[in-house]
Amino acid sequence: MIFQDKTRMVEPDQALPGRGQAMPVDKAHFVSQHPIQAPFPEGFDTLVFGMGCFWGAEKKFWSLPGVYSTAVGYAAGFTPNPTYQEVCSGKTGHNEVVLVVYDPAVVSTEQLISLFFESHNPTQGMRQGNDQGTQYRSGIYYTSDAQKSRAEKILAHYQAALTDAKYGQISSEVLPLGDFYYAESYHQQYLAKNPNGYCGLGGTGVTCGT
Repeated sequence: MIFQDKTRMVEPDQALPGRGQAMPVDKAHFVSQHPIQAPFPEGFDTLVFGMGCFWGAEKKFWSLPGVYSTAVGYAAGFTPNPTYQEVCSGKTGHNEVVLVVYDPAVVSTEQLISLFFESHNPTQGMRQGNDQGTQYRSGIYYTSDAQKSRAEKILAHYQAALTDAKYGQISSEVLPLGDFYYAESYHQQYLAKNPNGYCGLGGTGVTCGT
């Protein structure tokens, strides 16, 4: 058996084949009862974040005023409709991510991106704390050019703050959102269903100040 370093991205031609059928998920958010799948209300925006284990990442966003709905899933990889076990194998290229649906008239894109940066350590590469692997990498996956511009501006600002605090370089990827695959139903709003469940999320203590 060939050892695979789960902190190295799999090559596209070596990724698992996946499947054509989408993962069945509950229609309603366990906390808000809003739908977790489109269509969403007109005028609302979506952003996707990867910041370590997606259980804790999702909880950071669902109670924020202006956030309409959240869902966990897989993005930025190669395998269509992967399972959790496949993603954890390191052979899909996917990141564990949270989809955030929000009303930009109530909560700004800048607020969401600042919360993202402040809620984890974006300098750790292919890990977050004790969780190691490509599925724990830091990433912002945007759905508009305006979101991209704001993400890059805040990243540069936060890098300066982290450098002053003696942290290293930010490793967060800022990419257009491609396919988003919903995770299994038991992962959705996991920490609301399991209040004592694992959450390894932790920030640096450095604020964005945006």
